Amino acid sequence: MSRIFDLMFHHHRLRPLLYPQTPICHLLQTIHHSFNSFSTATPDLSQQPFTVSYLTNNLGLSPQDALKASKRINFTTPEKPDSVITFFKTHGFSIPQIQSIILKAPALLSSNPKTILPKFQFLASKGASPSDIAATVTRSPHFLKSSLKRIIRSFELVRSFCPSDQKAITSIIFCPSSISDIRMKPNLQFLLDSGVTPSSIYRLLSSRPSVICSTDLRKAVEEIKGLGFHPSKYNFCLALLAKRAVTKSQWDAKIDAFKCWGFSEDAIFDAFKRNPKIMLLSPDKLNAVMSFWIKQLGWDPSLLLRAPDLFGFSIKKRFIPRASVVTYLLSNGLMKKGASIITPFYLSDELFLQRYVKCFEDEASKLLKLYQG
Repeated sequence: MSRIFDLMFHHHRLRPLLYPQTPICHLLQTIHHSFNSFSTATPDLSQQPFTVSYLTNNLGLSPQDALKASKRINFTTPEKPDSVITFFKTHGFSIPQIQSIILKAPALLSSNPKTILPKFQFLASKGASPSDIAATVTRSPHFLKSSLKRIIRSFELVRSFCPSDQKAITSIIFCPSSISDIRMKPNLQFLLDSGVTPSSIYRLLSSRPSVICSTDLRKAVEEIKGLGFHPSKYNFCLALLAKRAVTKSQWDAKIDAFKCWGFSEDAIFDAFKRNPKIMLLSPDKLNAVMSFWIKQLGWDPSLLLRAPDLFGFSIKKRFIPRASVVTYLLSNGLMKKGASIITPFYLSDELFLQRYVKCFEDEASKLLKLYQG
């Protein structure tokens, strides 16, 4: 199983572009064709003088960015682009935001602001603030090319998995392409057909909705199933999230972090099955927790991977104050023999104080100072 776990995150090798048996004449023709393509790929600046000068003088783009944008749009008068820029400004967009939007979607400069306004109004009607709308458009302006009807249908689809309009808007702000991506609807249906619960889908929408728009979502789902995760369980979506959100190099760095502290691949895989979130944490966070638990406290390393939720806790706010109390209790024989040293870190603040501070009347003030200090 650990072998499958390892293979999941290895990239396919690229096939060679040229083979030894390629005839030399064909090779020379290919090189000649590539050279000609390259030499004609960059148009002369003078080909679109007005567009380029407008983008540099009126929008503040660099000559390089203006030239790049001009390859995707061409206009000879300032009326349309002026109206679009004015429209964005009057709706609270900053110059850097407008520049970012035009670099991503230059064709918007030829659009009619009257077709954009209803889309802004719809988002506002569902709870999006002006700054939310500005952030959404800046992050992914291409969705403005979609019709209002399509945007409404896509919003309603996302909303069907969210408990409120505001939650749906939050998801869309995080990933605006979700309301224009044609893969969203079939992929959501595929997840439901695979046994993924609506509540799990909502968690995906609220954490990383781009996962649902993945081109290889079906393949990823089958791989996660092959690792023993059941689609109806919440951990399935966490494992899917880790599979899609973590690159090969990032994954290897986290595995290496565990191995540096003596953990085997099987132990790491078992921890991943208990809580896939550990592979969403940075190597620095993983190392910090293991260093504090193993090196500073001297506690059993295996307990960490048996309770991988511990890696998600704050060292400063939870580990240090609670470990100070638990260490004192252990050194003074105030904890029962065989008592769990993991449980104190899972409790709410109130329950922790009740069970490990206030119940020791003679030591309560000292324990409280340890906890607070």
